Order: sequence, then structure tokens, then C-alpha cells
Amino acid sequence: MKRRDALRGMGGLVLLLGAHELAFGASIVAVRVWPAAEYTRVTLESDTPLSLKHFMADNPQRLVIDIDGLELSPTLRELVGKVRSDDPFIEGVRVGQNQPRVVRLVIDLKQPTAPQLFTLAPVAAYQHRAVFDLHPTHERDPLRALVQDKAQAEQKAAQAVQDALGEFIDKMNAPPVPGRAASAPAPVAAASAPPISQSRIDRLIIVALDPGHGGEDPGATGPTGLREKDVVLAVALKLRDSINAIPGMRAMLTRDADFFVPLQERVRKARRVQADLFVSIHADAFFKPHARGASVFALSQGGATSSTARWMADKENAADLVGGVNIKAKDATVLRTLLDMSTTAQIKDSLKLGGEVLGQIRKVGYLHKGSVEQAGFAVLKAPDVPSILVETAFISNPEEEKKLRSDEYRDQLVDALTSGIKRYFAKNPPLARQRQL
Repeated sequence: MKRRDALRGMGGLVLLLGAHELAFGASIVAVRVWPAAEYTRVTLESDTPLSLKHFMADNPQRLVIDIDGLELSPTLRELVGKVRSDDPFIEGVRVGQNQPRVVRLVIDLKQPTAPQLFTLAPVAAYQHRAVFDLHPTHERDPLRALVQDKAQAEQKAAQAVQDALGEFIDKMNAPPVPGRAASAPAPVAAASAPPISQSRIDRLIIVALDPGHGGEDPGATGPTGLREKDVVLAVALKLRDSINAIPGMRAMLTRDADFFVPLQERVRKARRVQADLFVSIHADAFFKPHARGASVFALSQGGATSSTARWMADKENAADLVGGVNIKAKDATVLRTLLDMSTTAQIKDSLKLGGEVLGQIRKVGYLHKGSVEQAGFAVLKAPDVPSILVETAFISNPEEEKKLRSDEYRDQLVDALTSGIKRYFAKNPPLARQRQL
């Protein structure tokens, strides 16, 4: 009798709760879209893991994703409005309740795309994440693009000088005509871009600049909310312009916008353009706010040179966990093996580069350590490219966060980095490239 009464009471409770409160399954807590020229990432964050199925459809090309155990919610609908018109890959997004407890997400595509879908366990401030990375089916040759960009910039500069000179000569030679405005000089026909020869590639010095973090990974955050990923991107863009202004040199950025790049992919990008140097740019953080000063790190084949260096390497190497890496990517194991083949010669050259850069940074600010430190940074493991990691200042220090926010300090830092790079090349001329285009 008592058992029947208890069951009746539970039944009454079920009726009072209603269907909404009894719903089971995942709830979407956030949606994000990270567009970039290289790839676009879509992230669905949920309180429990999502069960996904997907397929590609044509005419028009689109990615169709079915999410089981989910009800359509206002948060999920926000995804539609997060797609930007200038997204290189996504034309638009549609969401709907395809079946009871099954939400269908349709991503209309602008170009042929090779999607990668994977899930991530909770880490840092994130709960469960489902990630859709939309990559182009054909990756462009970055070295050819870099050389073409250099040639076009030189051609544009030469044309500007030619136009200005022609206008000046016309004004000097043309007699003044009363009541008539001087006619504009005839335009000078632009010369066609010269073909890319191997000699042009060989004499072009390429510096790979690596702004740390990005996208899902904000890096460290300062006391007033300044994010490391934003600071280092701003510094890298300034440094790119500074290097590109040097005759015979060109800078390549591992990211030029706010998107995530896995650590090994950063190294692969540098090797694909046969970079002569690799400079990773970061803004340090520590749990004590008084820590301050810039640092320069190189790779170590053995142990770290200090407990601080080891702590820094562990922190930076964890970026992939926060940013989100597809560990099932087919080339991940092969690439990891290759990048473990770091050489003594590479480390020796990295220490030379680090010494030159540190000597110039010393002139513009306080140094956390007066010598180049070493540790097992994953992003410095290119076996054939001298590589350093620069911690520009402690973003966790209120005074240094203020400096990192200022254009004046960023310009001083860029000048110091540029000077250090130039001094390194003056003493260590780069070798000719081997690959034929």
C-alpha cells in the first residue's frame, strides 16, 4: 500500500514538472565561428558530449550535420547570425528540428571544402566542444605566393616612382596656357610581372613570424582584460611590415587574423616556405603579479635551463589542448616524428639568433633573464630552421600590461626585433634553397 502511494506521488511530480524539465540530453551553451583565409572553424559548446553524424551534399555544396539527443534552442539559432559575409568558406547556415530529438545543421559552402569534424573534452574555461574545421580541398603553395607578393610590391613601388617622375617632367616641360588647366600626364603602361625564377627565390630571405595562441585559445589575460592573442598578433603585423621594408627580405605569418593554429602546423608552415628563421611571439604570465621583463627562449634537447623555463614550456605546449586539435588527422604522427629530429646545429644557430634579439630588447625594456634560456618548446622543433620564442613582457603585471597595450612600446619592440634579426643575418648569411618550384 505504501509503495503504491509512493508511486502515485512520483507520478504527480512528473505531471507537475512537465515535458521541458524532463528533457534529457545535451544543452548548447555557446556557439562560435572563426573565419580565416586558411580555414573556418565552427564550434558548438555543450554541457554534455554531442552525438554527431555528417555528410556532404552537392548542388549547391553543403555540409549536413545531424545532432542526436538535442532540441533546437535560441543559443543554437545564434549560429545563423554569426556567419560573416566575408567568410571565405561559409555562404550561410541553417538550423532546424529535423526529427524529434535530432537537430539538423546545414552549412552552405562557397568553395570545395574538406571538412574535419571532431570533439574535445572539457579544458580550461570550456565545457564539451564539437568542432567543424572547413579546409580548402587544395592548399596553395605558400612559397610561390610569398615571392609573388614581394614581386608585386616592388613593381607597385617602382610604378609609383615612375608615375611621379613622369608627372614632374610633364609639369616642367608643358608651357602655361592662360585660362586652361594643365592636362593630366598620360598614364605609363605598367610592366608585366616578371616570372618567378629560382634565383629570385634563392636570394629572398624569409622570416616566419608566429603570433602565439588565437581563436579558441586566448592565451594569458591581463588584469584589465587585455588578451595575449590580440597583443602578439598586433606586434607580429607591425613586425611583418618592418621586415618587408628591408630589401631582399619577406615575412610570413603563421596566422594573420584571430584563428587557432596547432603548434605542429605552425612549424610546418615555416618549413613549407623554407624559412630562414622562425620567431614565435608571446606575452608572459605568472600567478604572481610582480613578475616582469622580456625573455627569449631556444629549444633544448635535454632538460630545461631553469624551473621557470620548464614551466613556460609546459604552459605554451598546452595551447593545443585549449585551442583544440584534431588528433585523428592522418599526418599528425608522421609530423610529430619528424619534428622530434631537432639537431644540434639548429639549436646552436637558434642560440645565436636569440642572443642578438635579446641584446636589442635589452635597450627598450627590463629583461626577466639576462641570457637566452632553453626548454622543450614544441613550436621550436623545426629540425632545419633556427627558432626562438620571445616573451615580450608579463601581461599579468599591471604595469607591463599597460606597456603592451601602447603603440609606443610595440613600436620599440618591433624595432628591437628587426634590429636583432638583421644583426643575425649579417653574421650568418642564409643558404640557398633547394626546392624547385
